[in-house]
Amino acid sequence: MTVRVAVCYGQPTDPAAFDDYYERVHIPLANAIPGLTDYTYAKVSTLDGSESPYYSVASLYFADEDSLKAGLGSPEMAAAASDVPNFASGGVTMFTHAETSVRP
Repeated sequence: MTVRVAVCYGQPTDPAAFDDYYERVHIPLANAIPGLTDYTYAKVSTLDGSESPYYSVASLYFADEDSLKAGLGSPEMAAAASDVPNFASGGVTMFTHAETSVRP
């Protein structure tokens, strides 16, 4: 079972500045988190074409709950978390969940 931290970024006041900062500064900080097995990032769009409450979503994957706890308690996670206000002008929602594949 994989454990994931989902990070949902609200619509920024300046999308170009968000993108630049996120790619140059924040991604390297997050990639340094110990125990991270995968890290994905995507821009969000809705299925019906309406405006999404989120601009982008990042997923930080850990092998198990122990790896997640170690990563969350690390100085690297603290650095990444404290960086979020520097670019996430649209706010951020974070949560964790355990994923179980149900694909046949």
